Amino acid sequence: MTPAARVQAAIVILDDILSGTPVEKALTGWGRRSRFAGSKDRAAVRDNVFGVLRCKRSFGWLGGGDNGRSLMLGALRDAGTDPRILFDGVAHGPEVLSDDEALAGAALQDATDPVRLDVPDWLWPDLQRSLGQQTESVLTLLRQRAPVHLRVNTRVTDRDALLAELHRHGHDAHALAMTPTGVEVAGSPRGLVSLPCFEAGWFELQDGASQAVVDRLSDHVKGAEVLDFCAGGGGKSLAMAAYAPKGLVAHDGAPERMSHLPERAGRAGVAIEVVSRVAGQFDLVLCDAPCSGSGAWRRQPSSKWDLSAERLKSLNDVQFGILSTAQGLVRPDGCLAYATCSLLDTENDKIVERFLLAHPDWHSVDRMCLTPLDGGDGFYLNVLKRG
Repeated sequence: MTPAARVQAAIVILDDILSGTPVEKALTGWGRRSRFAGSKDRAAVRDNVFGVLRCKRSFGWLGGGDNGRSLMLGALRDAGTDPRILFDGVAHGPEVLSDDEALAGAALQDATDPVRLDVPDWLWPDLQRSLGQQTESVLTLLRQRAPVHLRVNTRVTDRDALLAELHRHGHDAHALAMTPTGVEVAGSPRGLVSLPCFEAGWFELQDGASQAVVDRLSDHVKGAEVLDFCAGGGGKSLAMAAYAPKGLVAHDGAPERMSHLPERAGRAGVAIEVVSRVAGQFDLVLCDAPCSGSGAWRRQPSSKWDLSAERLKSLNDVQFGILSTAQGLVRPDGCLAYATCSLLDTENDKIVERFLLAHPDWHSVDRMCLTPLDGGDGFYLNVLKRG
């Protein structure tokens, strides 16, 4: 495919997404209809689509519209590329720009802050309250592609050995400062899971901030009975297993999310009990609660645009409900850990304050708040104890 054909493919996929088709379904549908596209073509088209979704408002401003064609036009202008080079009407590329399209759009410096920084208008006040002076810096990073992070499985190897193996296979990788188990790999993650060292359980793909949350809990995990109450795919369960708990149970309200966890645990050489119903009490209960995902918008940019005020309020109620349920699963001298991959105070400190007001026998003993400025996704952690 030519660069122009890749742009046209992205336009088609974006229009499909804008009509309501989920992102991955739209990409898969295009792929099935486009058997001629090679792996590099598919990767380039995917990058075009995700780049636009991260910056949908600003690219729409630059392109003078909100359909796929205008958004790709804005993307090219943002990159400093003359769109006439690719909108040339040749072969499978986009049609030539009309006179109106050639004149459409305005300088980004004239846009409002929410447009310029690619967030919904209604959420702007919450983001400002939550991020303060870091608002612009954090949101600017969220407009960019997320870094690729790996977590070394210290039950099998160490970070230096993993780095040496990655370098041997031609990957540009370096140690991640924010966590002792983290490695950052330049470029795309494609091909990493086909490496022999992955099959041998040396590493998992996991953002550095997510690893840092588990690092912060490590003293509570070692030798303890641990419950990962909202385990999802099990990334934090696997990370906690490396800190040698006495026992580790993974649970999720949607058990199908954990379907691959036994296979992942087997590859990592760790024991994790996967359950659909929790019984008993634990020394540590981790609640990595469902949230807006605002700290990970680089990875899932469509969630930024799908979020609404009503949805956020509903999530707040779910978060409070999870904490209220989970506190009954903690032994009298144990800890309850609340985490989100959110940057919003309404999902973080405000939920903890609401819980403490309703359960005055609990108090906070530790708190951590990370943003993309720290090197990974945005993440929040608060550790609670009775007494």
